[in-house]
Amino acid sequence: MANQTAMLAIKGYSKTYGENKKAADNISLTVERGDIYGFIGHNGAGKSTTIRAIVGVLDFTEGEIYIDGHSVKDEPLTCKQMTAYIPDNPDLYENLTGIQYLDFIADVFGIGAKERQQSIRHYAERFEIIDSLGDLISAYSHGMKQKLAIISALIHAPKLLVLDEPFVGLDPKAAYTLKQIMHEMCEKGTAIFFSTHVLDVAEKLCNKVAIIKQGRIIASGTMEELTHGASLEAVFLEGVNE
Repeated sequence: MANQTAMLAIKGYSKTYGENKKAADNISLTVERGDIYGFIGHNGAGKSTTIRAIVGVLDFTEGEIYIDGHSVKDEPLTCKQMTAYIPDNPDLYENLTGIQYLDFIADVFGIGAKERQQSIRHYAERFEIIDSLGDLISAYSHGMKQKLAIISALIHAPKLLVLDEPFVGLDPKAAYTLKQIMHEMCEKGTAIFFSTHVLDVAEKLCNKVAIIKQGRIIASGTMEELTHGASLEAVFLEGVNE
């Protein structure tokens, strides 16, 4: 049974590739409403595998994942309706304009005309791409595509925001804007779970962190519990080098 107070609860999740390659090995963690939860580890540690299972992109047989008390396996549509996912390399429909893409996403989530217009304008102005929404996505830079993907994830006001390396490709101002928005969403009760290589960002932004090594969680908890006054970088390097 899921923890009913948790927005995201992972219980004994494992994912095996081939005969014996475990990309995720008995992972359990809990993300509460209002948490900014960092998920850190080397390349190949199992971060993206876990994230893709949370958002329903990757099937799994071992363990359970719940979003707001609903099983990702048994109630996938309910879970996806309250979740937003930004992959590390967003694959957008490049034959559409920016506004056509955002309207498409708004249609998927059943967002009304007035609400979507307000939301799109709000975020497009903050990320400074409002003047480019009429352009084809194929003409966008990598950074602009990343901004568009972020906006598309925010316009339905998700209860759970899941991001895989969200700051890669963003200029410093856009990265700062995203951090501001993450804080604002958490103040309203949204839960945020994101992977990152940038330990300084995780240390300043997150209230909770999990460190994953070779598919297993080797440390997790509040930032204070993990660091005890040391830097997150020192704790991370000590853990992964053991």
